[in-house]
Amino acid sequence: MDEQRADQREGEAEFLAAYDPSQFPRVAVTVDVVLLTVRAGRLSVLLVQRKGHPFRGHWALPGGFVEPDDDLDGAARRELAEETGVTVAGFTGEGLGHIEQLRSYGAPHRDPRMRVVSVAYVGFMAATEATRAGSDAADARFWAVDDLAIAGIGSSDGLPLAFDHAHVIADGIERARAKLEYTTLATAFLDEPFTLGELRRVYEAVWGEHLHEGNFRRKVLSTPGFVEPTGATAPTDGRPAALYRRGEATHLHPPILRP
Repeated sequence: MDEQRADQREGEAEFLAAYDPSQFPRVAVTVDVVLLTVRAGRLSVLLVQRKGHPFRGHWALPGGFVEPDDDLDGAARRELAEETGVTVAGFTGEGLGHIEQLRSYGAPHRDPRMRVVSVAYVGFMAATEATRAGSDAADARFWAVDDLAIAGIGSSDGLPLAFDHAHVIADGIERARAKLEYTTLATAFLDEPFTLGELRRVYEAVWGEHLHEGNFRRKVLSTPGFVEPTGATAPTDGRPAALYRRGEATHLHPPILRP
């Protein structure tokens, strides 16, 4: 066994000594973050206005190139913080918010500079996080998705987006819609405590569908561990509404399906 390992190390050393990276195409790796929230009852996504070329002045997802010492999660976390001032604790599995890898995008001409493969992330967070433009961003803000030029989701005369980011955002929204059916991640869009009415409005904003109040309430309260009562109430125009916090459950059994 030791002799095999020695032969393997010797073979690898010979390979690396003869390896010429210039014989291979140049490919860069980037990260992009689709960070979603609900503001004023509308599903919104965090965008940055590009300060430089390509697509100078256009709006795009926060993101950038993966540095030599970055891992992918670290690059996404760094670019999000540098360009927007936003941090999502879900990167570490602690605190509020949620973020996960969405998918990779590698069409040959998606970036005019070179062949670029992007690893996209999708995240959900409450609407209370403030934004500030930094790094190579001229501005950073949340945009309602129906004000964007995204086929099947936004407006045909909506805000045009850089690169293929309309497609990436559409994929992120579909991931969010599916997550709300089978998991308890709708609560990641809310600060605690919250009412069931506020939770229902998250579903309505993400799905783009009106939900029956009584049916929704019954489904949520019949799912063990989805939400837990705090014992407090919030004032409303009618009778006070009970306040809830996140429960320990992560998946919904049975699921809450889209209409």
